[in-house]
Amino acid sequence: MTEQEAGVAARLGELGIAYTRHEHPPVATVEEAEPHWRGIDATHCKNLFLRNQKGSRHYLVVLRASKKADLRALADQIGDGRLSFGSPERLMTHLGLTPGSVSPFGLINNRDHAVRLVLDRDLKAATRLMFHPNINTVTFTIASADFARFLDACGNRVHYVSV
Repeated sequence: MTEQEAGVAARLGELGIAYTRHEHPPVATVEEAEPHWRGIDATHCKNLFLRNQKGSRHYLVVLRASKKADLRALADQIGDGRLSFGSPERLMTHLGLTPGSVSPFGLINNRDHAVRLVLDRDLKAATRLMFHPNINTVTFTIASADFARFLDACGNRVHYVSV
């Protein structure tokens, strides 16, 4: 178990949150991960680390893996200007993550709450969700209610949008 995964597992343990661990080869994209997720009974998620045009605001957008994010429409819904993907350096600075490992579990490293969390409304209907535990060789599945408890414990306000 890597240090990143151990940190997530420890935080979930502190919160009394159960999870199921699925090991797989390194995957950097949803497309690479899909074959390894087959048969796992949970909603597969896509996680995008974005920034506004000025680089003054950062967002972690979580949506179903099957969806495509329209960055213009998303910017309109969250009330910001043009959005683009954050650089690997910004990702490391704000969430302590590397590309391919982007996950809401990275919020444990975002103590100043500088990253705004944006969730697709459709995820509210999910029973279980899947995320990397800050490393792209493992996927955790957790109950949606437990995911909400994790987010509450992180202290990040959730913005819901329609993707």
